[in-house]
Amino acid sequence: MLILFVQAVGALFLVIGAFSSTSPFSQIGAHRELLQILAYEPLLVMVTMGIYLETGSFKIQMVYGWDKPLLLKLPFLFVVLVCVLIIKLRKSPFDLSTSHHAHQELVKGLLTDYSGPFLALIEIGHWYETVLLLGFCSLFWATSRLGMILVALVIYIAIILIDNLCARMNWRWMLGYVWSMGLALSMANLIWLYAG
Repeated sequence: MLILFVQAVGALFLVIGAFSSTSPFSQIGAHRELLQILAYEPLLVMVTMGIYLETGSFKIQMVYGWDKPLLLKLPFLFVVLVCVLIIKLRKSPFDLSTSHHAHQELVKGLLTDYSGPFLALIEIGHWYETVLLLGFCSLFWATSRLGMILVALVIYIAIILIDNLCARMNWRWMLGYVWSMGLALSMANLIWLYAG
């Protein structure tokens, strides 16, 4: 849980930095990043709650000590986590606040005014976040190290494929899609877990 809290605080500080700029691109990127945070944070809480309901603890040690892969009991929450990962990594179709592709109308948005060592720190932090989130995904198959590595690798390749196959959506569609699909799948999995 502490890892998710630190990532949320980091995202908010990035938004505050973009809001303090006078550039309209940074302002638009900051607004869109806030919308993305609003979309994925409740889903991360649902995924964490599902892991807690299954293992009885928020500690990673307990997940490692679990005898069956969590993916078998929490398949819908795993799909929700992959959707959150696409948003957090700013990949298409959810690259609203900052995009690495020149065909978008807002190429660097949130990061427009960052350069030099500050941009380097943000990019390094983004790679750390990628590793931590892929590690979080790998907890769903924590019964073997090979399984964890394969899950993280498959998810990363799938996200790259999704990024290259999908067009970007607008923020209204993103919020509606992520909340309706994400919350429905999360609730279905939590009810299934509670009933079983």
